[in-house]
Amino acid sequence: MSRQQTIRELEQKLSVLREQKDKIDAEADEWAKKRDKLNERFRNLREETSKLRAERDAANEVVRNLKTNRSELKARIHGKIDELNKVKQEAKTLAEKRPPRSHQVLQKEFETLEWRIQTTPLTVQEENEIIEQVREIEIQLIVYRKLARANQRILELRTELKALDAEGKECHGRLSGTAKRSQELHEKMLLKIEESKKTKTEADSLHRVFTQTREKSKQTRDEVNSLLAKARQLELEIRGEEDKKRRQNEATLRDKLERQAREKLRKGEKLTWEEFQMLGEKEVDTED
Repeated sequence: MSRQQTIRELEQKLSVLREQKDKIDAEADEWAKKRDKLNERFRNLREETSKLRAERDAANEVVRNLKTNRSELKARIHGKIDELNKVKQEAKTLAEKRPPRSHQVLQKEFETLEWRIQTTPLTVQEENEIIEQVREIEIQLIVYRKLARANQRILELRTELKALDAEGKECHGRLSGTAKRSQELHEKMLLKIEESKKTKTEADSLHRVFTQTREKSKQTRDEVNSLLAKARQLELEIRGEEDKKRRQNEATLRDKLERQAREKLRKGEKLTWEEFQMLGEKEVDTED
């Protein structure tokens, strides 16, 4: 096979290889685009996961605070209940000691005796007797006053317990709602984490395919360069042979023309300027 035929075959192979390389490069670009898209999705999922985690942690912090508040409310409620039971027992004991006469009767009698002491001349014995009566009535009135204070405190404690119970129910409602919200955020976060893992795995897989495709492209490029080097070498060889053949043809023609010129000299014929110059150069070359 001649070098020209070999070059033509190489050119055909190069054309096929270049076409293959273009397809491989286009395929690599597609893999890269898909990979980059997945990596972008992975970054977005990580940001979404971070936001969900922050929201969940904030909700958990609220839950902890609400649990603390609820515990404090329970402690206050238990304290109020204990105090209420104590005051109720005290009121029961006072009620059992309550005088047979009503508070109004005793108060009126107390005021009457005071007025008598202040406005009526009394002997020492009468005054002492009245003072003793006043003292006894005062003792009985103290029972009524203590009982009134106890009953008033019972009303206050029941009012406070009612308010604490309402606050506790509100706290429990907020706690349940926030805990539910925290759980929902946690589940969403786990889904995002799972999706991001799958996305990252797929992106890494595509990157491996991209790398393999680029390696195929490199191999094809190397093969193209190898064939190009062979083709250039053959072209150089062909050009060298052509130059050698041309120089040989030129030398043969020059020898022929030189013989013709010398023959004309021998015959005494007139030489052309080119023939004269050619013989002159030949003589110079011979002297050298």
